[in-house]
Amino acid sequence: MRLEIRLAGFGGQGIILAGLLLARAAIYDGKRAVQSQSYGAEARGGACKSEVVISDERIDYPLVITPDALLAMSQQAFDKYARDLRPNGILLADSDLVREGRLESGIRFLKIPATKIAEGLGNRIVATMVALGALVELTGAVSREAMEASVRDGVPKGAEGINLAALREGFEFSKNIRGA
Repeated sequence: MRLEIRLAGFGGQGIILAGLLLARAAIYDGKRAVQSQSYGAEARGGACKSEVVISDERIDYPLVITPDALLAMSQQAFDKYARDLRPNGILLADSDLVREGRLESGIRFLKIPATKIAEGLGNRIVATMVALGALVELTGAVSREAMEASVRDGVPKGAEGINLAALREGFEFSKNIRGA
């Protein structure tokens, strides 16, 4: 099994951190994982992406070729990367930041109001964590337990509570969109 996941948005949303946490969770689950990242020259607001390859076997090529799943946290991310998805892939987008766009047939396009949910938790900065929780639940890439452990170990000290709450909100919300 080789699972390729791309997370994309703009700087300051926690996209890179989300990719690192996902890769760490895969390792906690006893899988192999590779994470790569790229971002624009801007410190905040520029385009960025984090890619994670998860496998039960040795990873011979460490980069995402044709993603099985895409998390789009900006319209620019949707416009740039949606066309790269594997047939029958999953595209999860923040409905507060991405309008519907053109997709190839067979792509499962799901939306989550991640920013709105994060605001309800008191901090919109955890929107990507909400979306990551939903993506993990929808793809089965890693277990909930491993993802929670990765968040506890990988976010800045003092921020574990809000990030775990956001992750769990995403897990729960995905139950509503799973059949979509």
